[in-house]
Amino acid sequence: MNHKLKHIIAFFFFGIFVYSCSITKHIPEGDRLYTGAKIEIESDSNVDNLAELKTELNSVLRPEPNSKFLGMHPGLFFHYKMQKEKPGFINRWLYKQIGEKPVYQSNVSTFEVEDILENRLENKGFFYSSASSSFEEKKTEASVTYNLKVTTPYTMENFQVDSMPSTIYKDVKKVADKSPFKKSSRFDLSNMKLERQRIDAALKQKGYYNLNPEFFVFEADTNQYDNKKFDLFLKLKSEVPTKSTVPYYIKSVNIYPNYKITDSTQIPVERVNDKNYFQDSLFFDPKRLDKFITIKEGELYNPNTSKNTSRRLSSIGAYKFVNIQYKEIDSSLTDSLAALEANIYLSPLTKRAVRAELQAVTKSNNFTGPNLALTYSNRNLFKGGETLNLSTNLGYETQFGSGDNAGLNSIELGLKAELIFPRVIFPIQFNEDFFEYSVPKTKTSLGLSYLSRSELYTLISGNGLFGYSWNANKYITYEFNPISVNYTQLAKTSTEFEEILDDNPFLQLSFDQQFISGMTFSFTYNEMIDSNDPHQFYLNTTLDVAGNSISLLGQSGESGESDTFLGLQYAQYAKADVDFRFHLNFGKNREQTIATRFFAGYGLPYGNSEVIPYVKQYFSGGPYSVRAFSIRSLGPGTYNGESDDDSSSSYFDQTGNIRLEANAEYRFPLFSFFKGAIFADAGNVWNSKENPTFDGEDKFTSNFINELGMGTGIGLRIDVQGFVIRFDLAAPFHDPSVEEGKRWDFKVDEPVLNFAIGYSF
Repeated sequence: MNHKLKHIIAFFFFGIFVYSCSITKHIPEGDRLYTGAKIEIESDSNVDNLAELKTELNSVLRPEPNSKFLGMHPGLFFHYKMQKEKPGFINRWLYKQIGEKPVYQSNVSTFEVEDILENRLENKGFFYSSASSSFEEKKTEASVTYNLKVTTPYTMENFQVDSMPSTIYKDVKKVADKSPFKKSSRFDLSNMKLERQRIDAALKQKGYYNLNPEFFVFEADTNQYDNKKFDLFLKLKSEVPTKSTVPYYIKSVNIYPNYKITDSTQIPVERVNDKNYFQDSLFFDPKRLDKFITIKEGELYNPNTSKNTSRRLSSIGAYKFVNIQYKEIDSSLTDSLAALEANIYLSPLTKRAVRAELQAVTKSNNFTGPNLALTYSNRNLFKGGETLNLSTNLGYETQFGSGDNAGLNSIELGLKAELIFPRVIFPIQFNEDFFEYSVPKTKTSLGLSYLSRSELYTLISGNGLFGYSWNANKYITYEFNPISVNYTQLAKTSTEFEEILDDNPFLQLSFDQQFISGMTFSFTYNEMIDSNDPHQFYLNTTLDVAGNSISLLGQSGESGESDTFLGLQYAQYAKADVDFRFHLNFGKNREQTIATRFFAGYGLPYGNSEVIPYVKQYFSGGPYSVRAFSIRSLGPGTYNGESDDDSSSSYFDQTGNIRLEANAEYRFPLFSFFKGAIFADAGNVWNSKENPTFDGEDKFTSNFINELGMGTGIGLRIDVQGFVIRFDLAAPFHDPSVEEGKRWDFKVDEPVLNFAIGYSF
């Protein structure tokens, strides 16, 4: 093994040598490859927020050197390859994807960069600072160092609002009194620009429709001081028009529910709740639409109210475009007030649509295959924004990957009808202000599915749901389904599957629970939607409770038998999950990410159930779980499924009612739309109540830490505008199914290849 390793290392360094020669021979004589710049700061005093200052100064360094990967320049390499007379198809393609023109020492204009650095220092209050530069030259490479002599900065002594027209002065004064500017704060031009924007945004919410942050100007006065202090004054430019210094109120609100680019002067109008609705015929009931519009007559103009109205209208699902325009009423302008006309143009989507999708599906249970889905949609069904979706799907799936269970396949056929109401359907009327951010949706659905899995069983299931979903704000989403019904029936079972059930009473009980009736509640806090945030949090908690209400209507079973409802055995359980994720984005353009995840779930069977229904149990392993283990090959506890005589039996056995998992992953760009990853996973499932079939190996105890399956690996992602194809190669280094003392073994020669669509977390 050592002999082979030496050859690999020697080959690697030989490749680097050959690569280096192929790059350097193209560098023009008398020039060098530019490798970057650094900044050295010499200061007369301590500089506050020095790291932040350096970051801003580094951002203006030009030009950018050629990018590197593992110490090499692949983009530069393929640029030179393109200079050949016949570069070849592969070289042309790679050049188009990652090629870069070379950046030489002769391309660096140090004097221009010095001027920009001095300007940035002045903008930060370090007046009369100086910059110089020097090159560090090697045989084929050169870098530059910029030396900055930074003076003591100017600091603020007083801040006040100067004279302005009386109407706007009082409002500016109230906002400026809450300014972040404090005594002794450093002169900072960027902070002044931010303060102008803050004041402008605050006054916009008070009706100042025509105000602009450029109308404000800051003046610094140093005449009273000789120790680098200044007084700061906020002024309004003299040429600002009167209409920009007065607030506007909404005089009228006009809504066009079925807008088309035609002359609307002859369209009849209907007045509802102090709003004017223009439509040729009844397209959308104004009483239904009115709840989505928060712009009101008589109130001051507020851009937040406008955005809120636009967001709420877009969420209905009936409109392609939502366009809100304001028209100034010139005759209303006075020295203290003016008026606006609000026009809301709503362009509907096509009422009926059919969508066909042919998908390559990968599921968390490692089943992969084609799926054909057809969906018919009828929008604005009852003229209140309702959407009816009728869908059917046909899919074939087979399980890929290593292990005895590879080759399991299934055929699935599904039918589903879904009706969505963009409002709350509930006996009690809610206050409109309770749902200020968005109007909740009421969802109802009925579904029927047929599943034939290998030669084991055929499963027919039906489900029904009634519930609500709504966004409390930009980050928080709630889902509450007070009615969730599921019925399953094993229509056909093979002798092999019957033997599996006979050998495992727990599994038999989990399939016997044909009827599940309960409620689910989900809370999601998601900062992942903000791509510019370097620290992103995600939290999802789900509560699933079944059987309580139906038990009041059920029929008690005879001694030793389960209770039934309409002759069907029903399940009673409570199940709770917590999924927490944190992403740290860093590097240039925040293209690198450290992603972490923690998942914990617990299910408690009670009353009519000794075990949780099979479809509600947890499993571990696979591309969305602990990737060093094949799907369902991990757990429960220290159970070793490989020792089972029947491999298909272990596939069904390896579930539990407790699940713990933790993941960490470093994601980084490679080139173009290719991204790489290094990751580590840990997790397992257990049973809170011992399954006699496993001889106690599956039970959760205080020793659970030593029963975690652990693995690490590398990954490749092809990320095209958010559509991700993922390949992960992982190997275990702690296997709980092995006897104690032998669990810590990095099986690098037994890797598991995972293929999936989308990121795992």
